[in-house]
Amino acid sequence: MKRHLIAISIPFIWFLFFSGTVSNCKCAGIPLYGRVQVVEHHADFDVQIVEHHPDLRIQVVEHHPDQCGKWQFVTHHPDFKVRFVSHHPDFKIQYVTHHPGN
Repeated sequence: MKRHLIAISIPFIWFLFFSGTVSNCKCAGIPLYGRVQVVEHHADFDVQIVEHHPDLRIQVVEHHPDQCGKWQFVTHHPDFKVRFVSHHPDFKIQYVTHHPGN
């Protein structure tokens, strides 16, 4: 019985950890705040900008991107990289001026 439970649990845990869903301000184990670089190739995440029903609300800041949803766009030394797409994103964002996060 324990082996059966473990066999079922491992794929479920793998899916939660590596799926593209936003949970606790993380996606695939990467915190979704900090220094962000926009790239065309080799992005950590494909992101779609939406007006309604985002997975994460983003506030662009110049300094101290230290809370969920606060992004500082940089060209060097990012915490993670994003590519903006129109279809099949890892998660959807909405730009806001107050109350970032999910």
